[in-house]
Amino acid sequence: MSLLGIDIGTTGCKAALFSEQGRLLAAAYREYDVRRPEPGWAELDALEVWAKAQTSIREAIAGSSSDPVEALSVSSLGEAMVPVTNQRQVLSSSLLNFDVRGEEYLASLNLDSEWLYRINGNTLGNHFSLPKLKWVQQHQRETYDRADKFLLWGSFVSHMLGAEPVVDYSLANRTLLFDLASMTWSEELLGLAGIDRSKLPNTAPSGTAIGTVSRDVADSLGLPHTTVLVNGAHDQCANAVGCGVIREGRAVYGMGTFICITPVFGRLPPATAMIALGLNTEHHAVPGLYVTFIFNQGGSLLKWFRDTFAAAEYRRAQAADDIFGQLISEMPERPSTIMALPHWAPTGPPEFVSNSSGVLAGLRLETSRGDILKGILEGTTFYLRECLDALPETGIEIAEFRAVGGGSRSNAWIQLTADIMGRSFLRPQITEAGALGAAIIAGVGCRRFASFEEGVAAMVKPGRTFEPDTRQHELYQARFAQYRELWPLMRKYLQALAQDA
Repeated sequence: MSLLGIDIGTTGCKAALFSEQGRLLAAAYREYDVRRPEPGWAELDALEVWAKAQTSIREAIAGSSSDPVEALSVSSLGEAMVPVTNQRQVLSSSLLNFDVRGEEYLASLNLDSEWLYRINGNTLGNHFSLPKLKWVQQHQRETYDRADKFLLWGSFVSHMLGAEPVVDYSLANRTLLFDLASMTWSEELLGLAGIDRSKLPNTAPSGTAIGTVSRDVADSLGLPHTTVLVNGAHDQCANAVGCGVIREGRAVYGMGTFICITPVFGRLPPATAMIALGLNTEHHAVPGLYVTFIFNQGGSLLKWFRDTFAAAEYRRAQAADDIFGQLISEMPERPSTIMALPHWAPTGPPEFVSNSSGVLAGLRLETSRGDILKGILEGTTFYLRECLDALPETGIEIAEFRAVGGGSRSNAWIQLTADIMGRSFLRPQITEAGALGAAIIAGVGCRRFASFEEGVAAMVKPGRTFEPDTRQHELYQARFAQYRELWPLMRKYLQALAQDA
């Protein structure tokens, strides 16, 4: 029997089939585009994503028909929600976390930061689900009224496969409506926000069996009728499971659409220190542990670069990895002469800047596209380092980084990261940790494994370790100091520019 992990991301979905020893049996991937019907808007066509998820599952199952699936689970992006009826009818698109809609409701919500943090483990921000729900409630009232449930993506895909509407704790936390201590929806927050409790799914821990795949869907996808559906997790938590980050002192360095550092800890940090750095506290998929996220745009910037500077080459390429590999191979060995401010979209902690824009400084006639690309990758790494350097104030310690995600297949990108951070990075043998983590969660839910520890021991295999180059790290120290001057120098100008746009 095999375990199926499904990973629903912002720009693509993957289905991967694993043996219980962690051997990849088959996998399939489909990419989709973020829709931008208005400036600042960003949404997913839920029907398109569901169709491509089904295609990925069907293709993965067909690739290993001799090893039937025992259970599956879903790892997914957070915050974004899909409105559905009880008949599983999709009512509208899904607003993404970097969509500007909902910003106007933040002030009217009038939620004190420390009070909110004590309940939910988050500070108020437009990247969470609640402001988007308020926007739908006010501007798409028919959709809000008709929707029986607003489902985060992991619960949406599980529901479409046949499960009842259920969401795990880590995804529920991304709404701003979840009580961290009681591990259920906060009646107090729901009341203050004016959101109907009936519009939200039930909550349950990751690794809980929540049903079996429906007969019609099973026949359509090639799944056994007995396939167990297991409650999954927020993608960053599934990434952590899929690379063995299930104990204190370890952190994921997820290199996907967003680059996200996910440290694991066992005790709740001081709220004041976390709030000062814009850091959340969220349940891990593993019971008794918590995570936080230090993140900014990552693979999305690489995709923008590809589509802007190599569109024709991409159309001719046999696979996306081919063109990405070619572009990264053009980067110079030295630090880039380009300094990039990675504000192409709203940023992550500590400031969650939304009224800015990306900057490329240092352009010359002799500047190559490899220099520009390296400058962009350096810029987003500098952004994360600035946040990471302040982390000890919270009491959270990181002794070991594990690099996963699509970007971690690039030796050059991981080495650049190690050189800037001055830290070593372990890359597991399987870097698509979201799908592997979901498969491990599925194994726990169907009782193939007695615990997460047992599942990780069986399925996660260590790979290569990247050590920082001393000389490069010294050079990057100077570049990092220059980077830290860029946003303070341009803040007022970029904010004025954004206001006029």
